Amino acid sequence: MEECIIKSPLGFTKISGDLDGICSVTLLNSEEVITDIIPNVLEDCVLQLNQYFEGQRQQFSLKLNPQGTIFQKHVWEALQNIPHGQTLSYLQLSKKMGDVKAIRAIANANGKNPLCIIVPCHRVIGSDGSLTGYAGGLHRKKWLLEHESPYKQLSLF
Repeated sequence: MEECIIKSPLGFTKISGDLDGICSVTLLNSEEVITDIIPNVLEDCVLQLNQYFEGQRQQFSLKLNPQGTIFQKHVWEALQNIPHGQTLSYLQLSKKMGDVKAIRAIANANGKNPLCIIVPCHRVIGSDGSLTGYAGGLHRKKWLLEHESPYKQLSLF
């Protein structure tokens, strides 16, 4: 397993993966040493994340290899179908997945997503439009949703 740490607008970000794909992208809450030489298997992920943060990429095309249960992987696949700049509620997501009764299990799997940003769990919100929990912190979820919004705030000054 190869790892690297990059600096992003959301803070230090740890990426892990190998030839089978990217296993995790984690937003860290501490300062870390930025990796000088990015391992070959992680280079494309770093490039695509940087493009995303620069507003030049809306979808990722990476080989992914998250570790989880079959159900969790099914939820993570469903998350990838939420278009850039859009959100869904947990209820809407559970309906799309065909089981409204599984809403809590879906929310739990969403919270265990190891591939933040790439698998856009930040696009899932409360039915009332509230920013519900996000493993990386609600301030980061808010930043990501504003970054992806087609309606940019214009500064008057």
